[in-house]
Amino acid sequence: MHTLMMNVNGSDVHVEIYPDETLAEVLRDRLGLIGTKVACGEGECGACTVLIDGVAVTSCITPAMKAHGRRVVTIEGLTEDTELHVIQQAFVDATASQCGYCTPGFIMATKALLDANPNPTRDEIMHGISGNLCRCTGYYQIVDAVALAAKRLAEEERS
Repeated sequence: MHTLMMNVNGSDVHVEIYPDETLAEVLRDRLGLIGTKVACGEGECGACTVLIDGVAVTSCITPAMKAHGRRVVTIEGLTEDTELHVIQQAFVDATASQCGYCTPGFIMATKALLDANPNPTRDEIMHGISGNLCRCTGYYQIVDAVALAAKRLAEEERS
């Protein structure tokens, strides 16, 4: 067993883990943060996307110890109290979720994208979410949601 110390969603955590555990396993199974989904288990679909020090990673293939001493943000970390984050609300308002299984990964990829590029073009949005797959529908509503979130975040910034 190894001791993993990291900051998750603003709280310092210490957890004993096996050396071969993935970050997704630790987040879901040990910390109860089940908003991070595991679909393909191969880092191909992006459903398990979380942020490590602001960078989007596929947590299903990321060894948990890679997060040692770092800041991890999951979908649960975006919500303040009971209020949805602007990105989450934009996904709701743009009806960008079908079954919703991929949605946390898309939202975390969107967070990383908009933190790096607050005013992306539609092509930049497509590129920014390209590591995430939705098996239910096309991507028009998802791209619309990202653009809506960018617009709302810019409005918040100005006010």
